[in-house]
Amino acid sequence: MAAFHEVLFPLDIALRSAGGPERRTEIVTLGSGREERNARWAHSRRRWDAGYGVRTIAALSTVVAFFEERRGRLHGFRWRDRLDHSSGAGPPSPLDQALGTGDGETAVFPLVKIYGSVHAPYRRTIEKPVAGSVRVAVGGIEQTEGAAFVCDTTTGAVTFLGGHLPVAGAAVTAGFLFDVPVRFDTDYLEVDLTAFEAGAIPKIPLVEIRP
Repeated sequence: MAAFHEVLFPLDIALRSAGGPERRTEIVTLGSGREERNARWAHSRRRWDAGYGVRTIAALSTVVAFFEERRGRLHGFRWRDRLDHSSGAGPPSPLDQALGTGDGETAVFPLVKIYGSVHAPYRRTIEKPVAGSVRVAVGGIEQTEGAAFVCDTTTGAVTFLGGHLPVAGAAVTAGFLFDVPVRFDTDYLEVDLTAFEAGAIPKIPLVEIRP
């Protein structure tokens, strides 16, 4: 049975990867030359190739072991996107992202990251925050994790504890580091051992999933 393993792909190899977000857009060209464009996916799906990071026998062995434990494409795992793994441009601030507005009754606020601000902002749900990195504020005042709220690092849900529910009209914001849930997009790793004491896996395709 497929599962999600709460384990991070080797970070030193991930930092040398290549990839980014993918969208699926359907385009129909009309007789007038104008286009009709339709988004097939509501959310982007990210892809990477981690093969660029494998340059030594040690790294190669690490990846093969990681691949075997995940059973190829069967089990998902965490991936650190070197370009996009924080709620803001720098270290997380509790004011980075707007999660919602309090009403005095709602206790659970999912973590999100918003891209853009004017024309068509994209709201991305964050499901795999990094433990210990989540900072939350209510009405601009930072709250204490464990006393005022808890965050489920397997789902990205921020839950306010009794006596600390955001009051009506109070802005709920957060800052955090996060990983992306992914799986291998191949059941076969082609290993290259042509160089002495060095090695490479030409392609290690990874694709974002929704666990």
